[in-house]
Amino acid sequence: MRPRIGIVGAGVAGLACAERLRSIGDIMLVDKGRRPGGRLTTVTIGNSSWDLGAPFFTACDPQFRAQVMDWQRAGWVARWDLGPPNAWVGVTSMASLIAEQSRGHEIMFGFQARSLVRKGCGWTLESQAGRIGPFDALVVAVPAEQAAPLLSLHDLDAARDAASIRSSPCWAVMVEFARPLPVATHLMSDWGIFSLVASNRSKPARGEEECWILHANGQWSRDHLELSPVEVAPLLLEAFAAEISIDLPEPSFIKAHRWRYSRPRGQSGDVIWNPALGLGACGDWCTEPTVEGAWLSGVRLAEKMIGTMGENGARLDGDFRHGR
Repeated sequence: MRPRIGIVGAGVAGLACAERLRSIGDIMLVDKGRRPGGRLTTVTIGNSSWDLGAPFFTACDPQFRAQVMDWQRAGWVARWDLGPPNAWVGVTSMASLIAEQSRGHEIMFGFQARSLVRKGCGWTLESQAGRIGPFDALVVAVPAEQAAPLLSLHDLDAARDAASIRSSPCWAVMVEFARPLPVATHLMSDWGIFSLVASNRSKPARGEEECWILHANGQWSRDHLELSPVEVAPLLLEAFAAEISIDLPEPSFIKAHRWRYSRPRGQSGDVIWNPALGLGACGDWCTEPTVEGAWLSGVRLAEKMIGTMGENGARLDGDFRHGR
């Protein structure tokens, strides 16, 4: 009988892991969000849109480059010619890439896993909404700060690894203007208090609306972490105006969003897999804080799982630390 594998988190890492595990098991993903997206979230209002999370990604690893070429042939991604070198974006939004990857997978949205419960040789997932399972193996593919408490009751070493990661926050502001701004560039990075400022309409397959995303850097975001979105939005708009040295038109739309766990640091470079328990973890906090890093972590965890799980779900004994 094929093993049943549960994955907590239907973002880049979780979906990459699920896709690779199709060959050995039946996969179910759960995600606390209401729709696909995660850190590739896109906000759309009418004809206006903002890539609120990662504004683009690059492809350096040969394995990931091959995957991106497949996505391009499928029409899911395109090069961002006006962006930095080797920049790719989802089509027609960053969230579209996750939505396309999600097709064909069993995913329960709106399920926030509060605990992992092990009974005998099986697992169940519990949330306020109820319990699902059983599973022969579980994968935790959420930010390190959320992974640590889920892992802590079952694999203390894995929980310590997750707890050692520190993520920088990021305040992001979505703003739209009624007319184009008189600026020469569509992308600025490491610029004043901003880690990135980008025009959404400069990307392929977007509309013509003058929509901008403003990402504050980690230091500014930490210093202003507990302000409200209503307080943050005008502060970042004022800083944007000062940096480009123009009088901005009155925004037709503006809203701030706080990414509390935006950019992890302190990665070990490896994923976590405990074959004795059938419990693993992946994400950009294991490898590097990029879309590419998240995808590679999911693939590498799946490869370790395939190496230790047979078609009947049996697991190998021995030293389980990181699958070694």
